[in-house]
Amino acid sequence: MKILIVYAHPEPRSLSGSLKEFAVDHLQRAGHQVQVSDLYAMQWKAQLDAADTLAPLVGAHYDATQDSRFAFDNQMQPADITAEQEKLRWADMVIFQFPLWWFSMPAIMKGWFDRVYANGFAYGVGEHNDRHWGDRYGEGNLTGKRAMLVVTTGGWESHYSPRGINGPIDDLLFPIQHGMLFYPGFSVLPPLVFYRVQKSAQARFNGWCDALAARLDTLADAEPIAFRRQNGGDYEIPALTLKDEFAAGESGFGVHVVRNSGDVSR
Repeated sequence: MKILIVYAHPEPRSLSGSLKEFAVDHLQRAGHQVQVSDLYAMQWKAQLDAADTLAPLVGAHYDATQDSRFAFDNQMQPADITAEQEKLRWADMVIFQFPLWWFSMPAIMKGWFDRVYANGFAYGVGEHNDRHWGDRYGEGNLTGKRAMLVVTTGGWESHYSPRGINGPIDDLLFPIQHGMLFYPGFSVLPPLVFYRVQKSAQARFNGWCDALAARLDTLADAEPIAFRRQNGGDYEIPALTLKDEFAAGESGFGVHVVRNSGDVSR
């Protein structure tokens, strides 16, 4: 497989850095091709702004949607954005590795999504009509590729349990996995989360590497999260609300995941 690791941590000697190096070595030994986008080492520009188009502005002032689209369509994006888009086109599998900071990814990685996910590349594709509302949520330019999160956090696993004080980890990661990965078409594998990483990290490192290796060895055939496809018949269009016959009487993030074979349109 061709595997891209998008990595965000400011300290190369951190646990995250060691896990990333282990992953690269393990994957290469298994015969995979690996590229790494180390965002801090690259000094990645996080903010999306008018500097992200090399073309004159479409209107009287900068509009992120319009100017992103014009730059993408006319090959007038900055070189760093184009390079990351080419890596995504190249990759069969993308691993996003980051520490959980304030219940989300570091700002530098969020900025990678803001800038690389240009209009016309990751969104704004496909026609809109009364049966099909754009190519997204299971469709799009990244369809056929897989993605997975590798996350480290200082909190206990119980803190992120269904009744934990921090909220369920699946809910915290939902905007990333569903909204940033499934939206443009990725098949999203269940995340690998390492808890309490600031406690006895050295003593537990080998076990974490074993867990990481086990996941890396199944990237090609692991079952992805069964998110509902937007245009598959489960949602009312154009309202994009889940039809009443699915997860009746329920709400929340969980209703957007298929639970069994009878819980989806045929």
